[in-house]
Amino acid sequence: MPEEKPTDRKPDFSDLVELMDRLREPNGCPWDQAQTPETLTPYIIEEAHELVDAIREADPPHVCEELGDLLFQIVFQARIFAERGQFDIGDVIRSIHAKMVFRHPHVFGDARADTAEEVRENWVRLKEREGKKEKKGALGRVSDSLPALLRARRLTENAAVVGFDWPDLPGVTGKCEEEWAELKEALASGGRENIEEEFGDLLFALVNLSRFLKVDPEKALRDATKKFVRRFEYLERKITGAGKRLEDCALAEMDTLWDEAKEREKGG
Repeated sequence: MPEEKPTDRKPDFSDLVELMDRLREPNGCPWDQAQTPETLTPYIIEEAHELVDAIREADPPHVCEELGDLLFQIVFQARIFAERGQFDIGDVIRSIHAKMVFRHPHVFGDARADTAEEVRENWVRLKEREGKKEKKGALGRVSDSLPALLRARRLTENAAVVGFDWPDLPGVTGKCEEEWAELKEALASGGRENIEEEFGDLLFALVNLSRFLKVDPEKALRDATKKFVRRFEYLERKITGAGKRLEDCALAEMDTLWDEAKEREKGG
């Protein structure tokens, strides 16, 4: 790579757009020319997940890199739609700018919102006022493509904004207990479809509980998963370090090592 001179201008957003134009031109890159919005969809999802991982790792250089990768996908999509005469990256920027001004009347207008929760409630109502014909109603703007756990959380938040909610914590904990009892009844009856339905109802009730407790269910499950992996890897090291295979160990021995792992974490 040529050494950058002190007087050289650093690339900005317009340079990235021009780079994308060059890749899509007839004498550009054959792979980039062959792409469509549909073929690029997996890359958008992949880059978004990699960005989330970088943020969780608290690694700023990695976050910077992954933000760039995701931005490239946005510019890529906009270029293809521009070729079709539908919109360009400028339209994308103008659209999001106008939307953010509209949805922040407490900043750019005369509305009042003193807490994050008030902002959230206003946000849902303002989205309704935008009136997208194909997705009306308090729940219609929650994407079907979201991961199930996140979608459940968003749906319960939106329903709560319009008043469909328990008045207090005992109400939602009672609902969790009710769903747990119904799952146990389904288990006793042995019907697979009923078991799956009641299990789903219990999960949904727990998501509602997470909202009341101000707990991020995704983070809570992710942390619990990390804890499981950490403790399992401890017992695995202990067993294999003793020259044994996991498959040959009794469950009681594994349980003992599991408890030992838990105690080590408390001591640490």
